[in-house]
Amino acid sequence: MNEQVVAAGSEDIDWGVSGAEEGRIKKYNPLSKNVHTSLPSPLPDPVKCTLVKGDYLYFHYGCDGQDDRGWGCGYRTIETMASWICHNCSPPKYQTRPPPSLPEIQQALVAMGDKPGSFSGSREWIGTFEASLVLDYFYDVPCKLVHIRGGAAELEHVAVEELHQHFEKHGSPVMMGGDRDNSSKGILGVCTGDKGSNLLVVDPHYYGCQLEKTELQRRGWVAWKRVSSLDQTSFYNLVCLRLPKK
Repeated sequence: MNEQVVAAGSEDIDWGVSGAEEGRIKKYNPLSKNVHTSLPSPLPDPVKCTLVKGDYLYFHYGCDGQDDRGWGCGYRTIETMASWICHNCSPPKYQTRPPPSLPEIQQALVAMGDKPGSFSGSREWIGTFEASLVLDYFYDVPCKLVHIRGGAAELEHVAVEELHQHFEKHGSPVMMGGDRDNSSKGILGVCTGDKGSNLLVVDPHYYGCQLEKTELQRRGWVAWKRVSSLDQTSFYNLVCLRLPKK
């Protein structure tokens, strides 16, 4: 993997564990923080725009030294969501439970009985249902799963309205995945105008050295995407975190 570069706007992860511990984020491996900030609005005069609230870290392919290209996008989106819990939720136990590593996610799904023992150590991908199980398992945070049947009307109205309500009330990152479009993606906001809506997408498929958020934005790894650009023949599921009770 390329040499890790500490960039402005990045945070050096130190969860208080040994860098040699398998599957953990190593202390010298920085992850970019709040990679959507300073991204221009997609619409000059939006009717409504709601965004993620609070801090999170951007997890992506290979960010912990494990090459998970082609199968790890769901795991990385879970880790991004978990980092938001760690940064924004109380009591303090949420700050001491780091985002689970890929091996820990697999072991948890086996322990819950959702996957067979052979799943642990495999390169099998996971989706939105597994994400809801994992986040509840590690953080006791329930998730709302929203099924979007697909097509322009469902995406532009049902999905968009669900996302607006979620960011207004809860403010946490959302995981989005589907069947034909089975690439996991994080959703950090939604912006609606007279001619349709845009989703603020953080893409876990980036592989390489850590980049400044401006470079991630320039390359399109963090970007506003028109809802109409989604696969109209695919259904989609949304995983919406529900804040733990204080």
